[in-house]
Amino acid sequence: MAGWACFCAALSVSADAVVQIRRFEPESNVCRAGRPETVVAVIENMTEREVAVQTKYTLPEGVKLLPPVGGATSLSAGGQALIRCQVEAAAACDGELVLEVASEGQAVGRSALRVRFLPPLERRKLSAIPPPAPVRTEMLVGAHHCPLWESDKPAMWNNVLLHPERTPALGFYSQENPEVSDWETKWAVEHGVSFFIYCWYRTSQGCPVKTQFSSAIHDALFKSRFVDRMKFTIMWENQSVGSAGVADEKDLFGNLLPFWIESYFKHPSYLKVDNKPVLFVYRPEFLIQDLGSVENVGRAFAKMRQTCKDAGFDGLWILGEYRGLEANHLEMMKKIGLDSTFAYCWYIPDNPSPEQAIATQMGYIRKTQELGILPQVITVSQAWSGWQDEGTIWKIPPAGFKTLLGQAKAVAETLPEGSLGRRMLLLDNWNEWGEGHYIAPYREYGFGYLDAVREVFAPAAGPHVDLLPEDVGLGPYDTAIRKAFAEIAKDREQARQYAVKPGAEARGLVGWWAFDEKGEEPVTVDYSGKRHGGRLLGAARAPGIDGNALLCTGGCVRVESDPAFSVTNGVTVSCWVRTERAAQSQAWIVNRIQGGGEATGYRLGLMEGRPCFNVPQTPWSHLVYATNALPVGRWVHLAGTCDGQVLRIYVDGERCGELARVGPVGTNGFPLILGSFAAGHAAHFEGLLDEVKLYNRALTPQEILNLYVKGVPVKAVAQ
Repeated sequence: MAGWACFCAALSVSADAVVQIRRFEPESNVCRAGRPETVVAVIENMTEREVAVQTKYTLPEGVKLLPPVGGATSLSAGGQALIRCQVEAAAACDGELVLEVASEGQAVGRSALRVRFLPPLERRKLSAIPPPAPVRTEMLVGAHHCPLWESDKPAMWNNVLLHPERTPALGFYSQENPEVSDWETKWAVEHGVSFFIYCWYRTSQGCPVKTQFSSAIHDALFKSRFVDRMKFTIMWENQSVGSAGVADEKDLFGNLLPFWIESYFKHPSYLKVDNKPVLFVYRPEFLIQDLGSVENVGRAFAKMRQTCKDAGFDGLWILGEYRGLEANHLEMMKKIGLDSTFAYCWYIPDNPSPEQAIATQMGYIRKTQELGILPQVITVSQAWSGWQDEGTIWKIPPAGFKTLLGQAKAVAETLPEGSLGRRMLLLDNWNEWGEGHYIAPYREYGFGYLDAVREVFAPAAGPHVDLLPEDVGLGPYDTAIRKAFAEIAKDREQARQYAVKPGAEARGLVGWWAFDEKGEEPVTVDYSGKRHGGRLLGAARAPGIDGNALLCTGGCVRVESDPAFSVTNGVTVSCWVRTERAAQSQAWIVNRIQGGGEATGYRLGLMEGRPCFNVPQTPWSHLVYATNALPVGRWVHLAGTCDGQVLRIYVDGERCGELARVGPVGTNGFPLILGSFAAGHAAHFEGLLDEVKLYNRALTPQEILNLYVKGVPVKAVAQ
């Protein structure tokens, strides 16, 4: 995992930090007692002087530090050090590993990581995974399964890099590997989970079915040695209107349903209840638009059930996702002909405690039942963070999860005999690692959540042994992602090189990106001398106003998040742009606003052809527009400022719009994106971008004019 080091952020870092702990975690995905475990730390010098640091470890009770123990470490200006130590637990335990870093007698960094040590187990070398030993449950227990973990999509793991305690027992695995499915099946059925509900994505509608993220089913599950040991079903993810649903009834019955019947429903491991396949639908209400009316959807569902009968089944169960309590919405779901409602997850606001998260979920479940509009299949949720730690964040530890499972099971047992809700219960989620809800084995709690499921639904199953791949000499399953992150880490180090241009000493300058490297370089440096370089993602260079510029056609430069970008008292964004395309809208040029943080950050871009600057206090609030459209066919200087009182936007040094906005800039932990809203996003600028500057204060009108009048900047001075 050494190549991933530079992308684990310190837990708490200020903009003027002396050092930053970039990584602190064991090398093992999940630790075992009785074995020496190597713990690695990457410490980065954030200053332009040499720094000597000392490290101190605090370990959970029962865990000891093995010799040798290192002393002081010297870090060159802007340099990094990789520090290793070994720890060992005598018996199964859990707790926090804490690293404290000091320099010149002062504490300069701290990072803590919760880790569980599994019971001791002698290593063996086997040629294959031992077959599963399923446990019997009276109720079907299913787990939602998130199939986003393909080998060519390393960015899916970005939020786990910031939360190393979430590291799965399989590492940052490639889901298309059949042996990954083998392990998942073994772990699931040995703890009472009898089926997975795979999220299923269609890429386009009105044509023969094409899928995405389907490798977990087609490449892994269907080729698994244990494909016959548990059941699976799908949840139709039709939330992308116009592409993921159906174009019309002909599309539904000519393309989609035949694909499901032949590819899935007829598979011997597909979940059938009373000889009826079970189909979950994520946004059933969107079908009203696709098919034209509530009545049309109802007729289509009835026809789907008949088509399944014609294919040899006794019908089709259709369940619709809803996590609210609005009676009108449930009435609509009933009218379109759904058999039951279910929740993919339960959203709980305001960062609740575990006890509050349990009580709120049970309240949702009981209220849905009291409404009595549509039968429910109960879901219980373990945690939530969002993909970028946005909004509410919470987690129920395994002991609390066991309590929640017991309460939910008790409610399910009161539901009508023969109903789906009486016969099954759903778990959220098996592996939503990025979004922060998961019960599969992982570093922080090991098999804790799965053990809770086993204890509630198979209480008489008796003792068992939980195997890890390394226990039997198998794996790793993360080679592709490991290689990708090694390349990313290499690029990041290159991006952090020290570089300045004359003018870098300007007061409040946080970053300066000029894109003047050679065209093929994968990174761009920061000419302010602050080392905030970034990586080019799907973008290229072209001749600019001075040297090279960023050619924006959908790609971007991503500058990793840094506390310095969370300016609060004021902000200025300045850049040069050139485009041949008029009337661009929602075309973002510099962006630090993302989903879940829409009330924070800042962004400069184009709306309805006009330059605009946004420093929101609520989503989409405080957006100031320039008077006229952006000129085309020539270089134009743009700037936006916020001083805590007023937003202003400037075009070619002239103030062209202002808007009252009182209060500080909202902070967040998002990266800084240059040239787009995000990599590959539709909301991108089309044209050339050059000489981007970010300040942590509002420049005066005269200073903005000076930036424009100065025109072509002086070439970089080699340092």
